[in-house]
Amino acid sequence: MTYLAKPKLHHPALPTNKLGYTRRDYEGAVSTLCAGCGHDSISAAIVQACFELDIEPHRVAKLSGIGCSSKTPTYFLGNSHGFNSVHGRMPSVLTGANLANRELIYLGVSGDGDSASIGFGQFAHSIRRGVNMVYIVENNGVYGLTKGQFSATADRGSKNKRGAMNSDEPIDMVGTALLMGASLVARGFSGDKAQLVPLVKAAILHRGSAFIDVISPCVAFNNHPGSTRSYDYVREHNEAVNFLDVMIGREPITAQYGPGELREVVQHDGSVLRLRKLHEDYEPGNRITAMNYLQEHAAKGEIVTGLLYVDPDPKDLHAHLDTVDTPLNALGERELVPGADALERVNATLR
Repeated sequence: MTYLAKPKLHHPALPTNKLGYTRRDYEGAVSTLCAGCGHDSISAAIVQACFELDIEPHRVAKLSGIGCSSKTPTYFLGNSHGFNSVHGRMPSVLTGANLANRELIYLGVSGDGDSASIGFGQFAHSIRRGVNMVYIVENNGVYGLTKGQFSATADRGSKNKRGAMNSDEPIDMVGTALLMGASLVARGFSGDKAQLVPLVKAAILHRGSAFIDVISPCVAFNNHPGSTRSYDYVREHNEAVNFLDVMIGREPITAQYGPGELREVVQHDGSVLRLRKLHEDYEPGNRITAMNYLQEHAAKGEIVTGLLYVDPDPKDLHAHLDTVDTPLNALGERELVPGADALERVNATLR
């Protein structure tokens, strides 16, 4: 019955946030994905994160490419801006939109087929440019729309539903994001909402390229014995780096904690990430440590989740280009056409 529209009436007792919105105000259409699909859990986490952060839906621009994952923006934030691009081209569309209007919150949703294959170059360039965005890859290791072929992130030695084994080395999206300079890198699991919601909140509050790789099992084609993207496999091999909470810097908050129990990372906008460590020797502010940690645990067959790296003083694309504070789409003819003298001065710097 997924063709039926959601009822517009809300129960009067539903909890509201500071804007007076209920969680229902952040939802979208009824999902047409398979029952039990991990992607729906990611949509629910995004809804919960935006509700808890008191975000006005019209301040969000959600963009996607092609694939099961790229259908999901229909299922959350129904009152936000949206653009569904072609296969693998979401990052360039998002970059252009961000340059034109820096005041929106940009949420790019993609899949392992969309971002690790045809869109791999676009993914890498958007990350290295520091576009201020939340880039979520819903990673299930298969092409769900075309009946379960291995994607570029499928682990070597994993088996598909018919028993065929993957002989290719996988592309590690988290490792690539770290290498290309993402200023916030995390990995989550669609079956662990308690961890995923704070990760999404942290990424939204972060100014810079925030990347989250979410292991999201495909119940139709990749949730069987032999798969390394199944619910059972991820639960058995999940190595959580930390437990997170997010405090928005609206009012002064003071608290005292014992040594090694908590690490606070001040964000660019003044908010604070509270990291409750499981491993005292893990340092999320060190990019090299994060890359080594990933490789060490991957060699053990473990899937590391949590906040893997965060730059406490990130800079985004607008800072790199030194653009004006006014969104470019709001500039008038006077600012955009300054005259021949100004053009000559610009040309002189390029000679």
